[in-house]
Amino acid sequence: MADVRFATIGTSAITKRFVEALAEIPGTRYVAAYSRDLGRAREFGETRGATLAFDDLNALAASDKVDAVYVASPNGAHARQASLLAQGGKHVLVEKAFASNEREATEAFVCAHESGVVCMEAMRNLHTPGFHNVAANLARVGRVSQATFRYGKVTSRIAKLRAGEHVNQFDPALSEGGLMDIGVYAVEPAIALFGRPKHVSASLLTIPLPWEPEPSGARIDLAGSVVLSYPRTIVDLNYSKVANDFYGAQVAGDTGTLMWEQTNCPADLRFVPYEDKGMVYSAAGGKAEVIPATMPDNDMTCEIATFVSAINGDADALGRVAFCERVTVGSLAVMDEARRQAGIRFPADDAR
Repeated sequence: MADVRFATIGTSAITKRFVEALAEIPGTRYVAAYSRDLGRAREFGETRGATLAFDDLNALAASDKVDAVYVASPNGAHARQASLLAQGGKHVLVEKAFASNEREATEAFVCAHESGVVCMEAMRNLHTPGFHNVAANLARVGRVSQATFRYGKVTSRIAKLRAGEHVNQFDPALSEGGLMDIGVYAVEPAIALFGRPKHVSASLLTIPLPWEPEPSGARIDLAGSVVLSYPRTIVDLNYSKVANDFYGAQVAGDTGTLMWEQTNCPADLRFVPYEDKGMVYSAAGGKAEVIPATMPDNDMTCEIATFVSAINGDADALGRVAFCERVTVGSLAVMDEARRQAGIRFPADDAR
């Protein structure tokens, strides 16, 4: 079977990490880099073994020397680029968030289906051995009543934002913001485990765009809390780019509680079974069981392995890709509603 030949879009740190992970996956080759600046594309690609460089997306889509493309441009460009590449017969692995909104994502996936190519969001925390253990052990907690997914870390860019400088990662014109950048790590595990909620209630910490000299009414989010309501379950999501959150994730039911330290990178789990110990004034359970997971140094290898296996026609991987598509679209629907409640709009929300 011939190697799957990859190109990349973007030259940021996440793209560098992707290329490093790709080198660990048998049956793949890194062959091309794309940037709007051809010199930057050449520099990025050649130093990592690529022999082709593009500054024309149409040329990349038409190239017979590329089979698959990893898209790591700003969020607002993801769906358009994915659709164009799919129309050119390229398999597409798109960095989170997959699209600006649910409508864009649905249109991009339809385009991929019509072209007969594999299209998947690079949501790495859903593909790790740790998360597979979460799904495999979920039934042990019994009837789930509550779950919590948290992820917060102070971004190094917040000082620039507070100084009034333009920061791409907080620009709604690029479909960016705290929810799309970091909150998505909490949203997607919830949708993967419980499906679409019946109701979404969001409270987001927002500010006016500090780089605009005159108030425009546009706002962007820095942190927030989103509650997903199901018929018998409440799921609490918390995220922040302005505070470090040292709590992790847990799923609690009537027979036990499943916990892990990092929502964005689940590894070893702890399961604590429920035990009735009579009148006590604290949460009490049985002996905690550790459920270990062997994690790769670069966990992007997990999502790439699934993606490549699907390209090669593996039935289990294709099933996983189809499942992840439903998670992606459902998660964007949740984030669309959270943004609507917070008064945050992207240009893509008004495009038709």
